Amino acid sequence: MENNLNDIKNRDLIGMLGRVALPIALQSLIGSSLNLIDNLMVGSLGELQLNAVGVAVQLFFIYWMLLYGFCGGAATFISQFFGVKDFGSIRKTTGFTLTVAVGISLLFFIVAELFPHQILRIFTRFPEVIDTGVDYVRICAPTFIMLAITQPFTIALRATQQTRLPLYASVIALGTNTFLNYVFIFGKFGAPAMGVAGAALATAIARFIEMCLILYMVFGRKNVISGKINEFFRYGKELAVKVIKNATPTASNETLWGIGTSLYVAAFARMGITEGAAIQACSTINNLFILASFSIGDAILILVGQKLGEGRKELAYNMSKKLIRIGIIIGIAMGIGIILAGEPLLSLFEFTEEGYGFSRKILFVYGAALWLSLYNAMHVTGTLRCGGDTKFAMFTETGTVWMIGVPTAFLTALYLDWPIYFAVLAVKIEEVVKGVILTKRYLSKKWLKNVILDVGEKSKDTAK
Repeated sequence: MENNLNDIKNRDLIGMLGRVALPIALQSLIGSSLNLIDNLMVGSLGELQLNAVGVAVQLFFIYWMLLYGFCGGAATFISQFFGVKDFGSIRKTTGFTLTVAVGISLLFFIVAELFPHQILRIFTRFPEVIDTGVDYVRICAPTFIMLAITQPFTIALRATQQTRLPLYASVIALGTNTFLNYVFIFGKFGAPAMGVAGAALATAIARFIEMCLILYMVFGRKNVISGKINEFFRYGKELAVKVIKNATPTASNETLWGIGTSLYVAAFARMGITEGAAIQACSTINNLFILASFSIGDAILILVGQKLGEGRKELAYNMSKKLIRIGIIIGIAMGIGIILAGEPLLSLFEFTEEGYGFSRKILFVYGAALWLSLYNAMHVTGTLRCGGDTKFAMFTETGTVWMIGVPTAFLTALYLDWPIYFAVLAVKIEEVVKGVILTKRYLSKKWLKNVILDVGEKSKDTAK
């Protein structure tokens, strides 16, 4: 019987996970590597420049989380529509997501171009860091619009299990960014040495090339999700309302989580330039591992969401159980990887002895807690999101971050004056509380829902 847990063979499940999650993981790893290369090259100029880039990217991080959250809410529908092979509704959902994303990107673009000093003052109290980071913010501002075009189509490709195509685009973007960083930061091949501004220019060019490649893969190569342009914008009010209802909590979730995480950086960066540089370097290294491992949450959304779209709830639940177990094992392995690989990676940065000491201890905290962070992410971005249980996920994640994590960061870093590595450890309390709440919700099975009934073209035909 399909509802029996034993009927889901581990070999088959791992094969599906590898086919879907591995390209997403590699794409996330490449995206993190792009940031690592930026920070390594800029970091070779000194702790001030590294700190400036770390502060400057916080606005982009918040935007990315908002965009990722909204697109993730839309991916719930795309994955379930894919379960019934309703490509017309997939195009409409993608088009609506694109419309909203571009609108949001224009607001961020205007803020970045007109008010960069005011934005950076939120995250640091050092004028020299602000002055160094302003050019980065302004030059990178067009990437807001580029990502608003790239991400909806990337999500649509992923949710239809075409995860390798976005990976190819990311590989080319990484190579472009690395080469142009070398040219513009250090002034090679006749170009002026632009420093931090050069890193921003390289990133903007790489993002533009990535956008063009994604659009070519969808429309130029006549992908299954492609169609006439007007097909993407024929979404009706009913579908738009359903997507907004599901995606607003995910967008709010990721945005408030992103702002909260950025406030952790703001708290730690206010301790000093050395502490700010240490937390930036460690966060970059941590992201190499954590974003790759978080791809399991995306895989759960895609694979389990497809089964929910087919109406096979018990199979979806049993599949998610095994995927979560696999994810925990991967999380433990990734955590050990951070601890073992962290020290060699830290040696690539130009740290003072004090900064190096801070960084080693922060990485140990990140590595020890990674499995728990991944476990929570598998529920927030995977199980709960694939079933449309986005409000509960939002209240749980944002509640623990803002009621526990943010106050703890500022209390320990600025008032109790704890060493930065103890402050980072204290913030992890919010992950423990979050894990308890999410586990209880998962076991209740209240998240197992079909969200596409009566809104898709084929769903309506089936209902009749």
